[in-house]
Amino acid sequence: MPSRAVDPSLLIQIVSDGMGRGDPELQRKLIRTYLSLLDTNDMLPGAICFFTDGVRLAVEGSPVLGVLRSLESKGVHLVLCRTCLEHYGLTEKVRVGTIGGMTDILAAQWKAGKVVNV
Repeated sequence: MPSRAVDPSLLIQIVSDGMGRGDPELQRKLIRTYLSLLDTNDMLPGAICFFTDGVRLAVEGSPVLGVLRSLESKGVHLVLCRTCLEHYGLTEKVRVGTIGGMTDILAAQWKAGKVVNV
């Protein structure tokens, strides 16, 4: 697939540290595959917002830190919910992305022409 630029009109929202419902191991495998395919196929959204349990993907020990770093280096804006990080006591463990507030998430949603919830 040819390399593409970041699509600023696309926002992906991740609200879990996995994908779908069911066995947690399967959920984590699916989110790893999903994010890896975005990266390797240069299917680059303008932003990915992480909130509730989704913030766990951007902290120390996450199995997807490498792919998130790669997406960020390609220009994908990664926004992490500050309230969620504080709630889980994870603020000091953030390893990728930008810590923002609900205002930042709302701005990303407002700017997006298409929002994909994962």
